[in-house]
Amino acid sequence: MATTMGGFPIPEATPALRRLRGQVQGRVLEPGRPGYDEARGVWNRVIDRYPLLIVRAASIADIPPVLEAARETRLPLAVRGAGHSNAGLGTVDDGIVLDLGELREVSVDPATRRVTAGPGARAGDVDAATAPFRLAVPLGTVSLPGIAGMTLGGGVGWLVRSAGLALDRLVRVEVITADGQQLTASATEHPELFWGLRGGGGNFGVVTSFTFEAVPLPETVLGATLFYRPAQWRRALAAFERWSRDLPDPLTSILTVMVMPAERGMGEEPWLLLRCVWVGEDEARGRELLERLRATAPPDESEIGPVSWPQWQSAADEFFPDQARGFWRNTAFSQMDEDALDTITAVAAALPGRGTSVDIHHLGGAFARVPAQATAFPNRTAQFWMTINGYWQEPGEDAPFTAFAQRAEAAMTQLGEQGEYVNFRAREYTGPLSDLTRRIYGEQTYRRLQQVKRRYDPGNLFRVNYNVTP
Repeated sequence: MATTMGGFPIPEATPALRRLRGQVQGRVLEPGRPGYDEARGVWNRVIDRYPLLIVRAASIADIPPVLEAARETRLPLAVRGAGHSNAGLGTVDDGIVLDLGELREVSVDPATRRVTAGPGARAGDVDAATAPFRLAVPLGTVSLPGIAGMTLGGGVGWLVRSAGLALDRLVRVEVITADGQQLTASATEHPELFWGLRGGGGNFGVVTSFTFEAVPLPETVLGATLFYRPAQWRRALAAFERWSRDLPDPLTSILTVMVMPAERGMGEEPWLLLRCVWVGEDEARGRELLERLRATAPPDESEIGPVSWPQWQSAADEFFPDQARGFWRNTAFSQMDEDALDTITAVAAALPGRGTSVDIHHLGGAFARVPAQATAFPNRTAQFWMTINGYWQEPGEDAPFTAFAQRAEAAMTQLGEQGEYVNFRAREYTGPLSDLTRRIYGEQTYRRLQQVKRRYDPGNLFRVNYNVTP
């Protein structure tokens, strides 16, 4: 048998990895063994990696031995929560994957509104636990993704205007650093580490527990979706921009252009969806605002009505197929003027077919009131965040979808402001991403992240990410 794979020792030839198998309670999966091929797969199937070893942690106690083995061998280490990294950063060739996906426990203290979740928890797990208490944590726009990468990168979702990002509601984390220390980070304990973890991703350690301060919600929220055929897009977008200028915080909107799923029976042409949710107690006020939008820009079809929070949060799950091939690109901007409308409509009109979409998140509100340097999130001033994403199943479709992504990204740079949102970007990991990371965060924030890195991970053990170099 060969003693190396891709230039690195195979497990049988490495004492540290042999020792690791006896130190953990979870499953240790190796090439050629049952379950390995299933375990190595991640959500974005464009990413096809072959780790030397995958450790599916059975408890937090399994983490320190994995970090010790990675330090001793100097093998690349990928830390995986729920495995939904668009860029495939939860896996790595010829290295170790620490899979935390089975650690999904969620607990709620309704008296303090504190919600504590494990690193493998999904947004839907948190929603299911908090909904009985009429509480919610802002965790994206669908129920499927994991909370770990989402929170460490930002967490733009349906509560962004009323409650900010997921990381804005974070009050405490438990983290194991590169040297095996188990620390608590908060506003008063290791505050610089806490700052870096809120936006700086997985650069500083393995977060084993997230504690959020949830926000109260009414028994039902008011959701609306207005549908427009292509001939109405420009008029509807312009009307939305005027309507959105002075909205109260409880109203958040996402504009989406996509070909609807075939089972919806809405044909093969793309539709513009203006999706809005009101999370305030005064439902009549929310309905008045939504009806004003519908009257200003009459849609071809529309749906407005009360819905439970978990139902609204999972309503778009069908648009994000599991185990698909995919891409994401994004840009922040603030002016939806004529030039922006030209760009948006041109990109939307060029969608290559079912499975691709354009999303525009309306920001402001609580998100914008957080001081720029309070967290490591790269841009608080933008009024809108535009993303393009695509999902397909067959490798033979890679070329046309990727070509569209490249053309659309080039067009979107005309709108762009400083910063990108790492959770809305899919790029294969092919080596150090520090140059890209520096551009994403901007020089001032990147340098501060470097200071945190030097203190908590000076050897850059955690480098399979949008990497901040020490």
